[in-house]
Amino acid sequence: MRFEILTIFPEIFQSFFEHGIVSRAQKKNLIQISIHDLRAFTHDRHRTVDDRPFGGGEGMVLKAEPLAETLESLDIKPRTERDASKKESVILLSAQGQPFTQHIARELAQLDRITLICGRYEGIDERINQLYCDREISIGDYILSGGELAAAVLLDATMRLIPGVLGNQASSEFESFGVTDSEISADTEGVPRSQHGSGGLLDYPHYTRPADFRGHPVPEVLMNGDHHAIRLWRREQQLRKTLQNRPDLLALAPLGEEDQKILHRLRNEAGPALD
Repeated sequence: MRFEILTIFPEIFQSFFEHGIVSRAQKKNLIQISIHDLRAFTHDRHRTVDDRPFGGGEGMVLKAEPLAETLESLDIKPRTERDASKKESVILLSAQGQPFTQHIARELAQLDRITLICGRYEGIDERINQLYCDREISIGDYILSGGELAAAVLLDATMRLIPGVLGNQASSEFESFGVTDSEISADTEGVPRSQHGSGGLLDYPHYTRPADFRGHPVPEVLMNGDHHAIRLWRREQQLRKTLQNRPDLLALAPLGEEDQKILHRLRNEAGPALD
């Protein structure tokens, strides 16, 4: 997969892309990342990439011309002229975009090329969005100084789903949001055979050696080798953490009768704090 990133601050990405999984994926030729400086496509001595908004208002707006010329240099045509058979997408990172989710990351991981436009200041000239962008994505309900951090987040979440990027490909499924509801199967007591598949819930807590850290031992159930008891405990921990941190997910998760009983008990234990 190829990632093209359009930005006025290319230096921001250097350290991030030179370390960890992103670096290894590039060395293994599983992904290619190209950073394109919008200032290289300006034609005045000041290399101007922004201007005041029509209609007045605060801040500056990224101009259409440098963005369009950068896209054209990558052989990216307006949406209406694009070859629909090509597996590629142009994405604007913007606070006004749809929320980025693991589901979207899985969709994007099926593509051959993703072009990311990093907004700055008050945003970009809307005509670029209308002419070239297939979707507008936000990584959260807060404001960043620019789209560069959002681009890095989207790239990281997407490229880890490409086969071969992770040492153990199952790792991308064995975490919060990792597996879709239809992929979760259960034993006769309604307990998922593996809590690794989150099934719409947050992941359970993890522990490693030493067994006792400064007077805080690992939960006994994880030490006794009873795999069914471990699955029961992990399921309860998933429900507990989801109820505490992301109760909104419970409405969409495939919950069985036993799950509902556990949630009822957990709510009673917590009292009004989790109501």
